[in-house]
Amino acid sequence: MTFRRGSGLYLALLGADSWVNVALESCRKANPVMASAPIAPYNSSPLGNSSSPNASRESLKMEPLADVAMLPGEERVIDKDIIYICPFNAAVKGKVFITNYRLYFKNTDSESPVTLDVPLGVISRVEKMGGASSRGENSYGLEITCKDMRNLRFALKQEGHSRRDIFEIIFKYAFPLSHGMQLFAFLSQEKYEENGWNVYEAMEEYRRQGLPNSEWRVTFINKNYELCDTYPTILVVPYKATEEDLKRVATFRSRCRIPVLSWFHKENHAVITRCSQPLVGMSGKRNKDDERYLDLIREANGTTKLTIYDARPNVNAVANKATGGGYEGDDAYQNAELVFLDIHNIHVMRESLKKLKDIVYPNVEESHWLSSLESTHWLEHIKLVLSGAIQVADKVSSGSSVVVHCSDGWDRTAQLTSLSMLMLDSYYRTLRGFQVLLEKEWISFGHKFASRIGHGDKNHADQDRSPIFVQFIDCVWQMTKQFPTAFEFNERLLVVILDHLYSCRFGTFLYNCESARESNNVRVKTVSLWSFVSSDTSFYVNPFYTPESSRVLYPVASMRHLELWVTYYIRWNPRIQQQQQSPVEQRYKELLVLRDQYLKKLEELQLSDSAPSPTHLTNSSTPNAATPNQHITHLQTPF
Repeated sequence: MTFRRGSGLYLALLGADSWVNVALESCRKANPVMASAPIAPYNSSPLGNSSSPNASRESLKMEPLADVAMLPGEERVIDKDIIYICPFNAAVKGKVFITNYRLYFKNTDSESPVTLDVPLGVISRVEKMGGASSRGENSYGLEITCKDMRNLRFALKQEGHSRRDIFEIIFKYAFPLSHGMQLFAFLSQEKYEENGWNVYEAMEEYRRQGLPNSEWRVTFINKNYELCDTYPTILVVPYKATEEDLKRVATFRSRCRIPVLSWFHKENHAVITRCSQPLVGMSGKRNKDDERYLDLIREANGTTKLTIYDARPNVNAVANKATGGGYEGDDAYQNAELVFLDIHNIHVMRESLKKLKDIVYPNVEESHWLSSLESTHWLEHIKLVLSGAIQVADKVSSGSSVVVHCSDGWDRTAQLTSLSMLMLDSYYRTLRGFQVLLEKEWISFGHKFASRIGHGDKNHADQDRSPIFVQFIDCVWQMTKQFPTAFEFNERLLVVILDHLYSCRFGTFLYNCESARESNNVRVKTVSLWSFVSSDTSFYVNPFYTPESSRVLYPVASMRHLELWVTYYIRWNPRIQQQQQSPVEQRYKELLVLRDQYLKKLEELQLSDSAPSPTHLTNSSTPNAATPNQHITHLQTPF
């Protein structure tokens, strides 16, 4: 079920009594975080005795949970009888189980199963609800705010400070860094056949693009993170720029994030480069080395005018001069054209998503839906990000090189470069290529995941938190809706990526930059999300995918064509009929399975045909041997 702007609201508001039990179970099944977790034996070690799970099983009697897929390295901490206050109907009695990775609730007073499976990393805030003298049923308990568009409320008995122990344990394990503990990714013992840390190798990716060449060279000036501590060690810069040039340019760019190459167009040699704002300040400072460096970027492919895309609104860029920042003025950069893209900052995006959550959880009001959605400005921000990326892609496709930056070059800049690269390069639209894109433009180039998400940090009001990466994934989803055959991966991959953005189960999105990951030995001590994804790629494959190597995608960035991503933002609401897999997609998958069966049969017949046995030779010459080929020809016809 999809909400399309301008076309009305498609809701199925069903009776709450009939929905409450089915709802949470369907949410559990829809959550890839727990649905596809590998099964491991349950450890029931008590708090503070995790080193001896066998002894703890004997000393502490805990109920076995056969239906919970425990992860290797996951240990049970506490069980407690509790009441889950379902936001869609009535209170549900049950038991909550807290491990060092998740909060799991299971009902005990109903035949229909009601379960919650919440990774503790998803929790943003834990608060006590009511007091010992509070009146009213279920007025004493806990309220948990989550980062994935839902809230949880639990009630306990008021006698004897019954919530103290569970509050302290949830608070401790949901925010381990605030308590001097490790994130679960460092405790996990999951093993996979493929090492996901090998998905992205910088030199391999640059060679795929056709680099280095006579115009662009690879530099290792940042091998010890001395030039810029938030950039990767391998950078691609203009061939004519010397190492001394790079050092002088770094002094004039915020956080020393100099313009470096992100993507190279093999045919017209135009490039996408990324950086941070120049340190112009109120006095209008100039830097001849920076001006010359941008000219070298322009000259690399003979571009008449270098286009600089500043992601910020003009007024914000001017205001940044007061803090020492600014933008490239016409007088200093005479061979450059400056374009402002009017994308707002992290604080505006944070408030926008907060407003969106308010209107979709727990209840959706049909009568005021369109005006409520419009008031969040979420789709308007999506439109501006997509529109900016389209401008970048179009300029590069026409043969002109571009520079992209915002303030520090790790939020809006990453959105624009990665989306434009997704439009220009079909490799990034494959399952493997998309992983490379995220590793390259977001992870290695220093998007501040730790600050923006707040992994393991109790400070929920931190002004650095912002859904920049969520917004990017939403833009990708919009593109998959407009070009359903252009992407090898499906919506499930995008949801899994966002779920594990918060879960802290994998090391992929931990820390702010490559240097921090290296100092914390993330690649050795944690598992990559891509190891998990590669363990069952069929789950993430789009059956309608049709490879088109040279096609440039230009999505329509119009409010009439953008949709709210219901199956992510409103997936917890049982009153919304979830959009199920379409019959066409299901039938196509069945045909693909049938095709594979025929191919296997054909291979067996070919092997039989190559055998020296006269019987096999006779059988292979019968008309029946041609039948599989006939079926295969039919099934391989483009859908």
